[in-house]
Amino acid sequence: MQVLGIESSCDETGVALVDAAGAGVPRLRAAALYSQIDMHQAYGGVVPELASRDHIRRVLPLAREVLAQADAQIEDIDVVAFTRGPGLAGALLVGAGVACALAAALDKPTLGVHHLEGHLLSPFLSADPPDFPFIALLVSGGHTQLMRVDDVGRYEMLGETIDDAAGEAFDKSAKLMGLGYPGGPALARLAEMGNADAFELPRPLLHSGNLDFSFAGLKTAVMTQLKRRGNVCEQDLADLAASTQQAIVDVLTKKSLAALKQTGLTRLVVAGGVGANRHLREQLDAQCAKRGVRVHYPELHLCTDNGAMIAMAAALRLQRGRATAQRDYAFDVKPRWSLDQI
Repeated sequence: MQVLGIESSCDETGVALVDAAGAGVPRLRAAALYSQIDMHQAYGGVVPELASRDHIRRVLPLAREVLAQADAQIEDIDVVAFTRGPGLAGALLVGAGVACALAAALDKPTLGVHHLEGHLLSPFLSADPPDFPFIALLVSGGHTQLMRVDDVGRYEMLGETIDDAAGEAFDKSAKLMGLGYPGGPALARLAEMGNADAFELPRPLLHSGNLDFSFAGLKTAVMTQLKRRGNVCEQDLADLAASTQQAIVDVLTKKSLAALKQTGLTRLVVAGGVGANRHLREQLDAQCAKRGVRVHYPELHLCTDNGAMIAMAAALRLQRGRATAQRDYAFDVKPRWSLDQI
């Protein structure tokens, strides 16, 4: 079974082909990705209309590139999967429309995939895929969630953000510091030159007794520090970046360890764009090693949005009978869609 996956939920256009033959873990045959970062930099953030228009320009050339990489013909595709939500409505409609039109032309079925489930299952694309069950820490630009994962499609929400997600805390803090877009990676780079103990910043909900997150107060504390100091020197800015990153990483690490202790599980999966953060990986690896916990990450290039994770999620669902591909080519998208509702 050859599954073509199309991702267009925000500012990356991704297409990939996954081979789900047999009962083993599906194999990635080829993938192509186009990032819109350069286009949105001038605006300091994603402009939804521009994102949608660019997806239109990119998705078919990327699909041709993937087929060429895989030495496959378009007729070889058995299922066309696409991101149904959550995400930007216009951007989602581009991917869904192309996927359903392509499937209709080929007389093949389609399957809409939850974007976060794609992230959740992206470590299965790595050379060291996890075994079920595990705790999943999903950390992306708009989502921070802890979930118990017993199998594909069997998810239990343990905790989630009640306001800003970790990725938003990175991006908004970076913007306050005058760093470029995307802010998270820029802040992480600057933090490498700073002292994480230089600024005393809050760790929201660190001792709340539950597994929920809150990062809005951290962003406010960063703003307060900047206003208090006025014109900050380059070293002060690096110190503030390092202190901000440390606060976020401390909360993510403590909550993840609490989820593992609460459930008694000994395997952690970290997925989403923030999962590429080097400091977060180092701290999680160190703390989990002390407790005999295995940590799994997707490959660095698969942490951001991509078509491979969508194709993989669709392939795993179809393999396990958790979904049925449809030949009804009418489609809708779900800009807001909770993972525990699928």
